[in-house]
Amino acid sequence: MKGVKKADLPTKTCPVCNRPFTWRKKWERVWDEVKYCSDRCRGDARKREGGRQDDAPRS
Repeated sequence: MKGVKKADLPTKTCPVCNRPFTWRKKWERVWDEVKYCSDRCRGDARKREGGRQDDAPRS
């Protein structure tokens, strides 16, 4: 049987949830560009970027 053990796959750490995630077949061509472990974390990252202006007082 051919294949690679899951323990031997490359991993990255998600900058939003700080959890490790492993390489997936669908990311084969774009692995260098993958930053987030899920669509949820990608969406949360966008919310965080837009929410940084909350420090300014509102009138």
